[in-house]
Amino acid sequence: MAYDYKKLGFKAGLEIHCQLDTKHKLFCDCPTTKSNDFPIEIKRKLRAVSGELGKTDVAALHETKKNMIYTYKANPDTSCLVEFDSEPPHALNQEAIDVTLQLCKILGSKIINEIHVMRKTVIDGSNTSGFQRTVLIGTGGLVDTSKGKVRITNIQLEEDSATPLERTPTEITYRLDRLGIPLIELGTEPDIQNPEHLKETALSIGALLIVTGKTKREIGSIRQDLNISIAGGTRVEIKGAQEPSMFPLIAEREVQRQVNLIATKTELENRQAKIGQIIEITELFIDSPCNFIRNAKCVMALSLENFADMIGKEIQPGRRVGTEISDYAKIAGVGGIIHSDEDLHKYNLEEEPKIRQKLGIQAKDAFILIASDPKLARRAIEFARERTSQLFKGVPNEVRKALKDGNTSFMRPMPGAARLYPETDCTSILLTPAKLRKIKKLEKPEKTRQKLLKTGLSKDLTEKLMNSPYLPVFNKIKSKHSSLVAATLTDTIIMLRRDEYQTDQINEKHLIDLFKLYDKNKFAKESIPSILEAITLNQDKKVEDLIDALSFTQMDKKQLKLIILDIIDANQNAIGSPKAFTIIMGEVMKKLRGKADGALIAKILKEELADPPKPKHEHPTIPQAKEL
Repeated sequence: MAYDYKKLGFKAGLEIHCQLDTKHKLFCDCPTTKSNDFPIEIKRKLRAVSGELGKTDVAALHETKKNMIYTYKANPDTSCLVEFDSEPPHALNQEAIDVTLQLCKILGSKIINEIHVMRKTVIDGSNTSGFQRTVLIGTGGLVDTSKGKVRITNIQLEEDSATPLERTPTEITYRLDRLGIPLIELGTEPDIQNPEHLKETALSIGALLIVTGKTKREIGSIRQDLNISIAGGTRVEIKGAQEPSMFPLIAEREVQRQVNLIATKTELENRQAKIGQIIEITELFIDSPCNFIRNAKCVMALSLENFADMIGKEIQPGRRVGTEISDYAKIAGVGGIIHSDEDLHKYNLEEEPKIRQKLGIQAKDAFILIASDPKLARRAIEFARERTSQLFKGVPNEVRKALKDGNTSFMRPMPGAARLYPETDCTSILLTPAKLRKIKKLEKPEKTRQKLLKTGLSKDLTEKLMNSPYLPVFNKIKSKHSSLVAATLTDTIIMLRRDEYQTDQINEKHLIDLFKLYDKNKFAKESIPSILEAITLNQDKKVEDLIDALSFTQMDKKQLKLIILDIIDANQNAIGSPKAFTIIMGEVMKKLRGKADGALIAKILKEELADPPKPKHEHPTIPQAKEL
């Protein structure tokens, strides 16, 4: 859908979180690597408490309402008592501080004089302590884009959260190996002018992070939050947006949602719509043909005056006002809601007249039903009423989750300033001019881009590398085949990742050794994907040993020719066909893929087909008998 974003009063900002590939975690000596097993397990419950100013954060209160149990699984090789919140934090990681200072310098940020660690209340279970430690390093700064400079608000260093493993309505299980990994957080002012500009800005900032040479390469190591609003709406934070290519669609869909919610607010006001009563109507469904509602122990109903056709109104493709209400109801642990704007016959629900009579409502009115256990149903209908009441305000100020199709779903209310307070277990650190002078200056991305182009890379490969965390590895691989190296790092590894290979097991040394051996003609380029696959499964073995085990040693031209002649001989029926080369090349590659260069194989095959040899097993011609 095309929008005039300037006319709509579109505003957008970014928050980028990037894991640093440092030796240790931010507040302890544990490595920043992953674990394969988790022999230790603990369980906790978290609750909201007031901060030092006596206020309790609204987002924390929201999480408390869920009444969740949190299970934490850990491995002692990657987690210690600091991650369990059973020991005070150790000294702040100096390597992580230095990388953050490098970024501040290249952005032109104002570096603060003294570092103080703060606690940020987070009780969604992602941190065992109920708070996240965060450190402000710099403020201000600018990022260059095609639409002008985008202002930076702040640059912070913080500890990453735990990784969720499983979720049920009452319990979430986390793994602790990611908890405590250093994370740079960088925010922008709402200077971004349209959805495409959002993508460009994210890529520009990503390029700056990559040139530090200290960003991790795993999936999820860089995470972006999008802050979007329009005139008449409010700021909405969208989490879980990982691919910049999706940012324009996510932003457009959020604008569409806010436009439709504002229109919904106006329509409800014009109708003089009202939220009615909540009552239990379980007894209406004792003999219902609808199995799930008949078997429910409790059915709660909410009446909505002058709401007919409003709950079913589409606000994003495939999502309706009812979907927004359902997202809130699910907080209580129910599967969702049923509402009167739906086709109730699809549920075998024939009691609509009885429901309307019980609620005292007419055709111009609407209703919402929730069927579940009594405790869950009553909590869920209250959440549904809360979200319905927000329709009269337009766009709620909330945090949402990016979905794969570009839409978003509700996560929690927007947190407030009440969740930040000082960390009393950490000492402050002075950043003196002498210390800052020792910080190595980073090369600006444009200079890096020009250097890449000079190596012979195409513009396309150059841009892919500029946005790839493998850029520092490319600079360390001294190969005469720069385009092949770049394509492997930006395309082949991504392809393997999509095929669910653990590409984070491929380290810098693996890649350097791989191309050293390739430059010595130890294997053909067609073998590279298979060798990388083998590395992900045998990361402790040498690349050379894997190549030998896979029998990917290259053949010489004489060996190749003999094999190709044998295959031509076996496919004599294809000779003379317009597709002879394609057919026989396919058979040759089945046997020789990875053992010889594809271009060399094609050259030999074309030469032989141009002057085809006689079949090895040609039978002599039998002369015809003469007439007697």
